Amino acid sequence: MQKAIALRYDYSSAPTVTAKGSGKIAEKIMAVAKENDVLLHQSPELVEMLSSLELGEEIPEALYLAVAEIIAFAHNLKKHQW
Repeated sequence: MQKAIALRYDYSSAPTVTAKGSGKIAEKIMAVAKENDVLLHQSPELVEMLSSLELGEEIPEALYLAVAEIIAFAHNLKKHQW
């Protein structure tokens, strides 16, 4: 079953979980992300680790590097968009 996690990062603290779900909810999360030009990144392993977090909870320190790489990639993409 499809799962999705949405993170928010405001550059002042660790990224937090803003939405999560599976099935139809995951599809809606991804649709809203696409509508708002938010990068979608597929990593089933990372989604599994993040899905145990509660809404509003910061990601654990053990996942900082993995999430930071995704954020840096997304930021770099935005800088190079025409």
